[in-house]
This record gives sequence, structure tokens and C-alpha cells, in this order.
Amino acid sequence: MFSFIKDTLSKIYTSVTSKVHALFSREIIDQETLNELEQILIQADTGVKTTKKILAALQEKVRTGQIAKGSDLQVALEEELLALLTQKSIEHAPTSLSLELRRASPIYLLVGINGSGKTTFAGKLAHLYRSQGKRVLLVAADTFRAAATEQLTEWARRTGADILTGQGNQDPAAVVFQGCEKFKKENYDILIIDTAGRLQTKVNLMRELEKIKRVIAKQLPDAPERSRRVTTLLTIDAMLGQNSFEQARLFHESTQLNGIVLTKIDGTGKGGIVFAITQELGIPIAYLSFGEKVDALKDFNAQEFIRGLMRL
Repeated sequence: MFSFIKDTLSKIYTSVTSKVHALFSREIIDQETLNELEQILIQADTGVKTTKKILAALQEKVRTGQIAKGSDLQVALEEELLALLTQKSIEHAPTSLSLELRRASPIYLLVGINGSGKTTFAGKLAHLYRSQGKRVLLVAADTFRAAATEQLTEWARRTGADILTGQGNQDPAAVVFQGCEKFKKENYDILIIDTAGRLQTKVNLMRELEKIKRVIAKQLPDAPERSRRVTTLLTIDAMLGQNSFEQARLFHESTQLNGIVLTKIDGTGKGGIVFAITQELGIPIAYLSFGEKVDALKDFNAQEFIRGLMRL
């Protein structure tokens, strides 16, 4: 992931990492230095709440003498950032959350606001499995936006996946029902369901997602011979920063999320959003998505991500 960070996340490196590195070269770390770090983190979209938690831990280490010079600050900051990303839900994962999810479940439910990169991620995920020789079925459950179905159909063509689509404004849950039936009857390996990002009201959105999950649970119940657990992933546009949090919380309230897909990560200079999402939403990052190429998808590994940003 080191070269990926340097080559793809150049905006983050230029606007954030280089400023933090300047602090690591100092011979003495005092309150002024910590104040500078605080401003860098906030400007990087780490969020006030998350930033204050990081600074409080660092201030305590300065007070107790664990941090005296810049190299000490680097080690301590890496430790604090890693602690934010490796919460209880993924602390036992030996590699990355995305790898664990791929081993655990053949069924994906993708949620997120309109424009968050949900449909593009669906196509990239389909490509990932198709490159492994898997039979993939895409379900276009966003029946409210014709462009979404057209976009997913194009991704199916590009990746060699099959697709099931409904009629315009058809009940999304009915389309999911049909998709589950096709998945079972034709013995597909992977089922990827793309949902609508916005309905008329928040209440409608929550009810629709809950209805879809009930349909999946009924049609594809757990079976001892094959895992039927649904993996629900939320796509968040990294460029929206703190503005995406309230919308993200809405999805978290309406459906149990297993992980975050951070999209358009190459277009932002504010990499702190990674830490704010994990800390403030309590959901681990699974994937980083960038660009439009079918393989522009990266498993998220917290340790490699932090070391890449801090040590380049």
C-alpha cells in the first residue's frame, strides 16, 4: 500500500503528510508544536472530536516524558492513529476487513447517498470476483434513478457479470426478491445489490432498506453448508468530508453496517476523514475506491495505511 499512497493519494501527501513530517524533525516538542498538529489534523477533516482525543493522548505523553523530540512524536502519533482504526470489530482480523468479509459472505448489500460512488464500487467489486473466476449477479435495486440502472448495466458488460434489472419506479424490494431467486436457482457465487441513495424522505429510506434486508433474510436464510450472511457496506465520498457524517449516520441507524467503502479518496487532500469515520461512526474501513478503472479498488489495511502516510 506504500506505493499506492504515494502515487494515488498525492493530494493527501502534499497537503497533510508533508506538514506533519515537518514536525517530526523538531528537536523539542512543546505545546506550540501540539497546537500546530491540532490545526493540521482539523484542516485534514479529522474532526474536532477525534482530533481532541488524539491531542489529549499526546499531551499526556509529553507530560510524562514519553515524547521529547520529533521522532518520539512520530511513533506516538502512529500509535494513536492505529488505535482509532483498529477498533474491537476488526481487532482480530489478521490482514484486512475486506479480506475477512470476502471469506465470510457471498452476498453484498451496498448503501449510501446519491453520488457517493456506490454503483461504481459495485462494478469494481464484481470485477474483483470475476477475476477470480466467480459467477457474479448484480441487482439494480435503485429503480428511482434510470441512470443508476444504465450505469450498473454498463459495469456488468465491462466485467462480464450478469445483471437483473427492474422497471422504472418498481418496488426495490421486489427487484431484490427476484434477484435472490435468480441467485439461488442459477447457483451464482456472488450476489451484489445496488440500492437507491435517496427516497422522498429519510423515513422512507430507512423503511425501504429495512424491507430489503427482510426480503434477503427470508429468501437467503443462513444454511450450515454455505454462509448466507449479508455484508452491508456503506459508500462515503471522501471529498465531502464532515458533511457526509449525518447522512452516514442515517444509514447506520436503518441497517446494520459491516464496513465503510471510502470512495474518491484520490480527489481529496483531507485524509483525516478515514480516522473521523472510524472513530465517530464506530464502523471500520473495508475498501478505498478511486477513479473509474475496473481495478481501481484497494483493500484497506490500517497499519500499512498509517505507515505509508507517516513514513513516506
